[in-house]
Amino acid sequence: MFVMDAQLAQWEAALPSLQDGARLHLMVRLAWHLRQRDVTRARSLAHAAGELLALLPEPERSRAEARLMLIEGEAKWLFGEHDAARALADQACIEFDQQGDAIGSADARWLRAWLEIDRGNAAVGEHELASAGGYVRQSGDPLRIEVFDAGAAVFACYVDLGAATEQWAVRFDARASGAHLAVNGWIRDYQGSSAFQGGDFGAAVGPLTQAYEAARATGQLRRAINLASNIGNALINLNAQEAALEWMQRGLELARTTHWPISVGLALMQTAQTLRQLGQRAAALALLDEALVTLAPLPQERAYAIALEYHGDLALDGGDYERALESFHKLEERGVALGQLDFQSGARRGQAHALSSLNRPQAALAKADAALALAREHDDTYNQIAALTVLALIHTRHALPAPDPMFGPNAALHFLRQAMAVAATIDGYSIPADLLDAVASEYAGVGEHARAYEVALQASAAREAAHLQQAANRAAALRVQHQGEAARNEAAHQRGIAAADALRAEVQRQTSATLEHLVAIGQEITTHLEASAVYRALARHVHGLLDGAHLSIFVVEADGDSLSCAYSIDDGRPASAARLSLTGQGGEAARCVRERREILIERVLAERVLTESDGAQGEQAPVLSELFAPLLIGERVLGAMTVQSQAAHAYGERERLIFRSLCSYGAIALDNANAYRQVAATLTTLSATQAQLVEKNLALEKAYQALEELSLTDQLTGLRNRRFFLQHVEGDVGMALRHHDDPLRSTANDEHCGPGRDMVFFMVDLDHFKDVNDVHGHAAGDAVLVQMQERLREVFRESDYLIRWGGEEFLVLARATHRDDAKVVAERIRQAVAKRTFVLADGTELAKTCSIGFACFPFVPEEPRLLSWSEVVELADQALYLVKRSGRDGWAGIYGTPESQFNELFPRLVTQLAQAVAGGEAKVVTNLAHLEMPGAREWRVTEIAATTPHTPHLKFA
Repeated sequence: MFVMDAQLAQWEAALPSLQDGARLHLMVRLAWHLRQRDVTRARSLAHAAGELLALLPEPERSRAEARLMLIEGEAKWLFGEHDAARALADQACIEFDQQGDAIGSADARWLRAWLEIDRGNAAVGEHELASAGGYVRQSGDPLRIEVFDAGAAVFACYVDLGAATEQWAVRFDARASGAHLAVNGWIRDYQGSSAFQGGDFGAAVGPLTQAYEAARATGQLRRAINLASNIGNALINLNAQEAALEWMQRGLELARTTHWPISVGLALMQTAQTLRQLGQRAAALALLDEALVTLAPLPQERAYAIALEYHGDLALDGGDYERALESFHKLEERGVALGQLDFQSGARRGQAHALSSLNRPQAALAKADAALALAREHDDTYNQIAALTVLALIHTRHALPAPDPMFGPNAALHFLRQAMAVAATIDGYSIPADLLDAVASEYAGVGEHARAYEVALQASAAREAAHLQQAANRAAALRVQHQGEAARNEAAHQRGIAAADALRAEVQRQTSATLEHLVAIGQEITTHLEASAVYRALARHVHGLLDGAHLSIFVVEADGDSLSCAYSIDDGRPASAARLSLTGQGGEAARCVRERREILIERVLAERVLTESDGAQGEQAPVLSELFAPLLIGERVLGAMTVQSQAAHAYGERERLIFRSLCSYGAIALDNANAYRQVAATLTTLSATQAQLVEKNLALEKAYQALEELSLTDQLTGLRNRRFFLQHVEGDVGMALRHHDDPLRSTANDEHCGPGRDMVFFMVDLDHFKDVNDVHGHAAGDAVLVQMQERLREVFRESDYLIRWGGEEFLVLARATHRDDAKVVAERIRQAVAKRTFVLADGTELAKTCSIGFACFPFVPEEPRLLSWSEVVELADQALYLVKRSGRDGWAGIYGTPESQFNELFPRLVTQLAQAVAGGEAKVVTNLAHLEMPGAREWRVTEIAATTPHTPHLKFA
């Protein structure tokens, strides 16, 4: 059902050599597996295969024709032609059923299932998936059985998570895996979707990422686009909007390459929603406008309705109420046409919002009443709450007649009380703080202050719970991003190694192929018993393998004192022969024979010389490269051969190897009286080739070492990167733990008699760095980052690790350091940034500050293994976050204490830091006068000096 790219490449390579039925079968197979990788190529192959169907006997012809229908049906589905796609899938299904082709019947129903799910017909889609599963079990295809079951499990997660877990959790638990990458991808998709629907977004990202990679590798591009969006949504729920945007854009870029309107439109919408959450409304609006244009030809699709809803919400956010009203009006029309109640209800509420903001209260009230009536008619509790909230808002904004009957002191409370009553009927539903705030405000407005205070406390508790959840999500997102970064770095490293190995293998392959070719040539040359035939064979192969306008072969005369030109050809024409002296000058050919070595001459373009036949050719020609080699049989020299070219640098290492080999074979052929020496000459040539291979392997090894060093360094700043840090930090942690475990070392360190035995992790972040990029451009931002690393190097030792952690954030590991010195170092960092301006390329000077958070490892010296180094890094990041929210340009550190309670210490420090400090389990030092912390309204420091850190005391207002 799914194959890897390498298999497709092999089929593509084999296709031209096949004929008739074998070619037709391979064309159908290629078209099937290219159906999403390259729709145009798949359709072209399918069309060509259709013209050859008459070559097949029945029932093969009918099965192949049905498979071609399925390929075209999937193409129409991808391009949003759902009716035509369904018709083709139905035709294929009938044909497969008639032929008893269980695999074809399963595949046709699989396509019909996802078609109906796209249309919003979940019940029909679920039925088709179950039917496909039944047929695939009849076929006995193990890969399809696993894929179809995992696909049904994924869909079930979004319909009823409890039922899906009961049915599939044991089958596809965390240890489950398949023999094929496609199977693994679907299993990981189920695991990630189950975690996502269960609210464990941190656990969802990893499996969904694996599913995405598997989908890309097996040609499931539409699914890969959807998975990229799902990963982005999981990261949004973890408050990691920047990382989410990267995934949304990755899905959008992939979708744009396909030109599939629904995939492109949905990717545009998801990216726009992420930009909206990041406050980039203009960019979000541009993407939503593009989505509406892309989906306009497909108004019957749910995707078009979703785009209208997103567009209306964004217009409301931006205060463009007329545009919002228009979008929600179109959405209501589409909701009615599609029979989708969620669209109708949302459209009516959106129109009510817009009409109220346009000061048209009666029309707004009518739309809100209609939304409430629709929700009540279908027992839709969530839409009831939303409609009641809108009605309360309208009555708050406008003087309207009170509802009859009215339960409560005013109309707003009448509707808000109903909203809270409906919310109380939903199991596990937490009433939002905004709704509670609205109720409290209304109670206060009518003078019921006790009730107002009670509800306000509930709102505060809800907000605090949401804040704690956000903090936990932020920690989870940080872990996920760290794990993802490490995985990507490792993958890049492995790809680099694979590329180096592939290059080495390719060089070896080419060398082996050249040697095999030369051996074949040598066998041909040595079969000739006449010298003239040997000369012609040598000339033919020299001109076939090398660039050369001139070739001459010289042989030593019987007297041993002279050379005669036995064969010479210039630009394809025979050249005149010549006789050269070996005792006098004789030219380069004579020197080659006398010295019995290869001679390479390379000339500059301005020189014009005689072609080196040393008198054999008298015409002048622009010869720039000349190569001479002796014809040797052991210690005896039979003559010399030369090839010459008008091209500069024509004879590199490979060409010289070929020429030497040809000379060896030529010498063997010319000295056919001594067969043993022929073998010796061949072995000598092969030994030289082996030496060349050794040299190339050495060069490749050096290239690999350079690649390894490059993979450990940040290219902009020259600092080390995360991969370097992850490779080395465990060794330093081990050393620190051994120091703490050794009582002799511990005593010496306590008395300051030796180097520190702690590791201090500093998280350093440039304040308002985004302003530099926005105002001065990214080149200016790069310049500031480069100068930042210079200042960090001034503060820290060469033995410390300075890491570019991401963007404007740096991680520094100060090794063998006393934990009490950390605050002094932090102040040095702060002053190094704050007291000197950053100078841009145009001379502009920028004053910048930074925020620093730090924590020490071991966190609690008495229990050095209580927290891991990665948890200490997260505490340093937590300290940085405290400084950021308290005004920046400062530092803060979190220390453990002997009173720390070991059980679940790290989660408490992340989510309940203020309580942990108040309980004596941790202490915080800072140079800031006021430090804001979760769980406390204000964190104050008294008697603060300019550069002296203090341990603040928690005070509640």
